[in-house]
Amino acid sequence: MITLTWLLLIALIGGVLALIDGIWRIRARGGSTVVGVIEVIVAALFLLSFFVPGIPWGSLVLGVATIIALVVALFAGGRTGRGVTVAALVVLAVWVVLVNQWLVIPGVN
Repeated sequence: MITLTWLLLIALIGGVLALIDGIWRIRARGGSTVVGVIEVIVAALFLLSFFVPGIPWGSLVLGVATIIALVVALFAGGRTGRGVTVAALVVLAVWVVLVNQWLVIPGVN
């Protein structure tokens, strides 16, 4: 049974944005396809880690790996826009801060 919490919603939004950005990078002409494939794989594993218990790494490690993939994709350039990449970075960074309880917001974590 999955409990719907604010942290889960933040993580799902960040993961879906990262997945969409990776798919756009794969489909773009002249873009960095390798970065897009890595981004799709890491973002998909990050999303699956919330629903499937057999994922080898925890969601926190996969969240940090997704952030690293997004930063690499941001600096790799290409013809895709940067808006979705930055939005996914911000949402996942907020999620990592809240999950580690570096910032405690009552009602959220």
